[in-house]
Amino acid sequence: MSINQQQLIIKLREQLGRLEQEVLKHDSNLAQNEQKLLQNNGRFNSGLFHQNGGKLIACVHQIKHSINMLDKRLQAGINKDAIETSCLHIQDQFSAVKRALNTTAIDLKSERHKRSTARSSYLKRQQKKHNDSGFEWIASNVMQNSHQLYAELNKHLNWASRIEEKIQESNQKLDNCLARDKLKLQHEILDMHKRLGKCRQAISYIEDRIQLFERPNYKKDF
Repeated sequence: MSINQQQLIIKLREQLGRLEQEVLKHDSNLAQNEQKLLQNNGRFNSGLFHQNGGKLIACVHQIKHSINMLDKRLQAGINKDAIETSCLHIQDQFSAVKRALNTTAIDLKSERHKRSTARSSYLKRQQKKHNDSGFEWIASNVMQNSHQLYAELNKHLNWASRIEEKIQESNQKLDNCLARDKLKLQHEILDMHKRLGKCRQAISYIEDRIQLFERPNYKKDF
């Protein structure tokens, strides 16, 4: 390996050392929730790095590997074109990390906007489903809160219980009432059965929502 080639490797490693300091500072300042936001953000071409999340130290390690591989190839006497190709690849890696260091704030803002938009779209879909469900008397905000859902379930269970009691009482009255009052009482019992059926449907609807909330993979926050 020539003196110029040795100087090239030294220069690349010095450049990497300076970059590593910047990356370490960047990674230490990155909050855990910010790391999570950038977890699936494609910040790099797959041909440059294999990297997930907001931290960039893994990229530094991969550049170091590229420089070490170039060093070995130089010692093995590779041709000029191969050297140039390797050097261009390494410089592309340097440039990509520098760009990522400068755009982290922009990437975070973009991810927050995407999640906010996704959350808004999700709530609109849920609102439409609720409006189309036939149970619009249940406040829509209740559908987004598991504690309120349980309270709403208990309320409907109590309503169903009271309606059942009233039906039972009315049936007892029906056996003893005068003939002229029977038709009116029968209509009242029929109306109560309809209310009971609607109440039971609402109970099933609320129970389905509770099961949805309690699924392990259900995401309430985006």
